[in-house]
Amino acid sequence: MLVFISLSIAICFLIETASPLQTILASPPFIYVGLTGALLSIVAVFFKKLRDNIGYDAFSSSTLLLWFAYWKPMPLFNGDSPIFFYFPLYLALMAAFFTLLLINQSQRIDKESLKYMQHLDKERVMPSWSLMLCVLGSLEVTQHYMLYPVLMTLLMLRFAFSRCLQENQM
Repeated sequence: MLVFISLSIAICFLIETASPLQTILASPPFIYVGLTGALLSIVAVFFKKLRDNIGYDAFSSSTLLLWFAYWKPMPLFNGDSPIFFYFPLYLALMAAFFTLLLINQSQRIDKESLKYMQHLDKERVMPSWSLMLCVLGSLEVTQHYMLYPVLMTLLMLRFAFSRCLQENQM
């Protein structure tokens, strides 16, 4: 999720420095770019046309662009509201945390835990594409502004979980 982490940090930098590029990122074309990218990623993950890491990264980056472009101009949020700095920072830190501590350490998982993880993976309650749809839907619910980062965290955890299983099956 290198593209997502880089994009999150770039948005944090633009907000912190009060760059005029924020107004470009908050324009309507970026809503359409983000929505198109997110929907294409969902379809590609559903039909298994993309590798998981590329699909999750494309979806996460697209929804971050969509979130910023859709929420930034809203009168509900003040122009310099701290959520526009802290949400991308939080998401970048969580993605880096899951990548470094879960995915990169997957070879250290013991056999019993791995067996339990494979059992949970077979009993999927919610496939990744449906969780992606929930994340996309959460962008419309602006009154519950914590819903988007919580669902993104669950999506990143789901990604880390599936990558750990893929790494151990090789």
